Amino acid sequence: MGSREEIVAAAATVMREQGYAHATTKAIAQASGYSEALLYKHFRDKTALFLAVLKEELPDLVATAARLTEHPEKADLSDNLAELTTTALAFYCASFPISISIFSSRDLLRAHRDSLENGPDLPTQHVAGYLAAEVKLGRLRADLDVEAAARLLLGACFQEAFLASFEERPPRPDLAQRLAATLEKLG
Repeated sequence: MGSREEIVAAAATVMREQGYAHATTKAIAQASGYSEALLYKHFRDKTALFLAVLKEELPDLVATAARLTEHPEKADLSDNLAELTTTALAFYCASFPISISIFSSRDLLRAHRDSLENGPDLPTQHVAGYLAAEVKLGRLRADLDVEAAARLLLGACFQEAFLASFEERPPRPDLAQRLAATLEKLG
């Protein structure tokens, strides 16, 4: 593993333990076994490192939704929805402890928001795209509001991640399957 990957992995660990706002570049460099100077050789600032953690160290919700959108017919609707829901729940559970502290400061939140290349609504757009592909295949109702369904699904996963983080527990083991089954019934 190269220094960049080790720095991102260390940043994920430190940010999970301390949150984004309190994870210093000094602590991240120390945890990675590299100097702060090397950290800045790979990343322009802590926000760039945070975005790398989100992209490289967490379950890739957008990639999963994009893959399912391209080839929804490779599996049945139930399996696709279960995979999508499981990935969404895992993504939010992994990202919540890292990113929640960005709300502690309006300046920090603004800087993070301005750094997002595709906006925070990208997962919703991709999940809605996947659901639209299922509608096109006739496996979900033609009149399904795919954006609303995507928001309901991701909102439920986000809420479970919040509750699991707050209560310091793992997510409910059956929730992903139950959410997927409920969404399938809507279709």
